Amino acid sequence: MRLPLFAATAALAVLTLTPAAAQRRQPTPEDRIERLEKQVRQVQRQVFPKGQPADTAGFSDEPAATLIQTNQLSNRLDALEQQLAQLIRTSEENGNRLSIIEADLARLRTDQDRRLRSLESGSGSGDSGSAEPVAEGAAEADESPPPPSRPKVETDRPPAAATTATNPSDSNFETSGEEAYDRGYQLWTAKRYDEAIASLRAMASSFPGHRRVSWANNLAGRALLDKGQPRAAAEALLANYRANPKGERAQDSLFYLGQALVRLGQAAQACKAYSELEEVYGSTIRPQLAQLLPSARIEAKCR
Repeated sequence: MRLPLFAATAALAVLTLTPAAAQRRQPTPEDRIERLEKQVRQVQRQVFPKGQPADTAGFSDEPAATLIQTNQLSNRLDALEQQLAQLIRTSEENGNRLSIIEADLARLRTDQDRRLRSLESGSGSGDSGSAEPVAEGAAEADESPPPPSRPKVETDRPPAAATTATNPSDSNFETSGEEAYDRGYQLWTAKRYDEAIASLRAMASSFPGHRRVSWANNLAGRALLDKGQPRAAAEALLANYRANPKGERAQDSLFYLGQALVRLGQAAQACKAYSELEEVYGSTIRPQLAQLLPSARIEAKCR
């Protein structure tokens, strides 16, 4: 009788302790997560009574990113940052180069405007009605220079132009100058432009006052233009015209100055040079230039 009584007493004790132990047990994380999920679903049913949107319907079942994927993303971000920094650096360098080019072009425009205004106010107004015609037979093109033995025709040349530091009475002065010019011309026809420019400039400096100086300076400018240096050509041609507007190739220099300005993208300045040519020389313009001038004005879109 004692054994059944003990068993009944133990069962009663277990029944008595079970509710108290249940009250003291704390919920596990799984229980808390399940309770939160139920609460979220209840809230979603209230917010979205017609059904959850696709982008908020539950949680993603995809696994979290691995360490390898994270490193790959980090490396790609580093590469993108490096490429972006390189692009920014290249853009800044190009911007600096563009600023330098624009500054050079602005200086060139200013210099050309100043020189052309000087021509218009100086030689353009003073020589437009008094430009002397070139000597007969001296208006031939640069393409066919006369031989050194050709007799001089100087009837229309001012006497002061023959007074130079080199003694013009020297019998070899004219012949040597002709030969020096011819050497430069031959180099130009052979398209040896660098040598031609050096030879022609040497002739101009060695024979000051010689009638071929105007020819040599003009042909040196044309050689620069043929060489693909229109800016240097424009400076040389303008200098030749300004130094001696009555020189035998001054009007050629003014014409080819317009050609150089067109290549520099300065069509408006080229039109001014062509107008200067017509105003200063008028009917004395060489026939070859007179034939080329209309098409040159059309190319520059002159009004």
